[in-house]
Amino acid sequence: MKNRDHLKQKIREILDFPTTGVNFKDITPLLEDGRSFREAIDAMTEFFNRSTVDKVVGIDARGFLFASAIAYNLNAGMVIVRKKGKLPYETIIREHELEYGKGTLEMHKDAVLKNERIVVIDDVLATGGTAEAAVNLVEHLGGNVVGIGVLVELSSFGGRERLKKYNVKSVIVY
Repeated sequence: MKNRDHLKQKIREILDFPTTGVNFKDITPLLEDGRSFREAIDAMTEFFNRSTVDKVVGIDARGFLFASAIAYNLNAGMVIVRKKGKLPYETIIREHELEYGKGTLEMHKDAVLKNERIVVIDDVLATGGTAEAAVNLVEHLGGNVVGIGVLVELSSFGGRERLKKYNVKSVIVY
């Protein structure tokens, strides 16, 4: 895997956002730079391009930005996992802990079929609670998670350890 630490220069840190004590990694400058955005998508696609992938799950909301392009590159379907109350059809629900609170994620009850091979994509891995909730949704429907990919991993929060039974890949590690 190629070293992509230079992409860190495209991520700015916002102190005390969204709450006091949280140092938010703002990826919007990376998204705004075409070359960096393409490199990030290519790197995340590369993680899984040797696997058979039926669907890519994108986690609300910034995970969507990466997951749709990765699904396109892998010739796979795209599934969205959203915050509570945002999906129009019948859903299954998982609550999870965030580094600064709690959340609830939902997925349509027919989004993943039994034995489909699934990759879960998000922008940031911190505590692993959000990714774990998405994985639980996929597995509840009978899907097989072949990997989890993120742009940024905040290693001090221990998310990788929480998800140790899965193939977790990150482009940038802090």
